Amino acid sequence: MEGDVISLPVNDLGLLYGATVFTTLRVYDRSLDHPLTNWDAHCDRTYHSIKIFDWIMPNWQRIKKEAQYLTNYYPVLRVTVFPDGKELILGRSLPDNLQEKQQSGISAKVIIDHHNNRSLPNHKTGNYLTPFLSLNKAKKDGFQEAILTDNNGNWLETSTGNLWGYVDGDWFTPLISEGILPGIARNVIIRNANFSVKENVWNPYFIEKLEAIAHSNSVIEVVPFHTINVNEKILNFDPYHPAIQQLKNVFMNLI
Repeated sequence: MEGDVISLPVNDLGLLYGATVFTTLRVYDRSLDHPLTNWDAHCDRTYHSIKIFDWIMPNWQRIKKEAQYLTNYYPVLRVTVFPDGKELILGRSLPDNLQEKQQSGISAKVIIDHHNNRSLPNHKTGNYLTPFLSLNKAKKDGFQEAILTDNNGNWLETSTGNLWGYVDGDWFTPLISEGILPGIARNVIIRNANFSVKENVWNPYFIEKLEAIAHSNSVIEVVPFHTINVNEKILNFDPYHPAIQQLKNVFMNLI
């Protein structure tokens, strides 16, 4: 279909309840088989959620054929699957000024709201209201990204990706068990890193020690932070910290 309007039944579960699972991927060299595209990993995570939810499995061969067709026009794809096994695949461009953000970093605000827990955090569902509201709040306050927290104020993830923090020669990322999405880019870094990567709880004591911080997802790869607002206190970080390049090199070495 061409255009930006589709028709859905008024009682569609995705429309009424956000009952969908989706994944967003960046396609490298217009190939779903490129190591950095990670097509199989995106499908496996989606498959796992559909199986857990006991929904009808989609036609995976058809999805791949449709996705491959769209790679001729778009570098980023969003594959959504509905409970009845139907799919909706959308294409889009890379984020604006991505290269500049990767080099110079961005700002973020920590959203501390005990009523703002993300729904089913281990699954990428269509109910993305919490990250949406958090990001909107951060942007209204003049920041580019939002950092989500748990009920104890521990940092979990950003509205669009997984967190990475550098301390005393080691990289750290929050534990999956704390209630975060197991990001594909996160797994790529952990699996291919030739440096120390540890998982931990991001409590205030740990955050005070951070020397550098970044976030990752399958589209942006790695983007560092230069400014983070925590309870109106501004934390400043060096987006050019030498350790940031370690994270970036994981992706560069797979190209």
